[in-house]
Amino acid sequence: MQEVRIDKWLWAMRIFKTRTIATDACKKGRVGVGNAPSVKPSRMISVGDVVHVRKPPVTFSFEVLKLTENRLGARLVPDYARNVTEQSQLDLLEVVKISGFVNRAKGLGRPTKKEGRQLAEFADSVGDDGWDFDSDDFEGFDD
Repeated sequence: MQEVRIDKWLWAMRIFKTRTIATDACKKGRVGVGNAPSVKPSRMISVGDVVHVRKPPVTFSFEVLKLTENRLGARLVPDYARNVTEQSQLDLLEVVKISGFVNRAKGLGRPTKKEGRQLAEFADSVGDDGWDFDSDDFEGFDD
C-alpha cells in the first residue's frame, strides 16, 4: 500500500471517533498535510507526511510512519503514527484542561455536577484566607 485517503487514516489512527467526523473535519478545513493548510477528505497521504489536525484551541501534528485503512487497537497506533505536536500547543492544552470550567463558552449551558463541585471547592478555598470583606466592615472609615 503506497497511499491511503486522509479521512480513512485519521479514523484508523483513532484521531476521530468515526470516519464521518473525520470527513467533516476535512471539509471544514481543520485538517492539513505538510504545507497545505486544508485538504479534501479524498487527499491521498503517504509515509513521511505530516498531518495537522485543528481541534480548537490546539493544533495537533502527526507524522505518518505506516499506512492502514483499517481501524487499529490503541496499542498499535504508535507503530503507525508519531505525535510531533509542538510543545507550545501541548502547554496550551494543559492550560485549557486546568481552567476548563472557569472560562465556559457561551451557550454550553449549566455546569455539570462535577464542575459545580469544583467551583464550590474553589470558592471555599478562596474564602478561608481571611480576606472576606463586607461593606459593614468599613463603617466609620472616611477618606
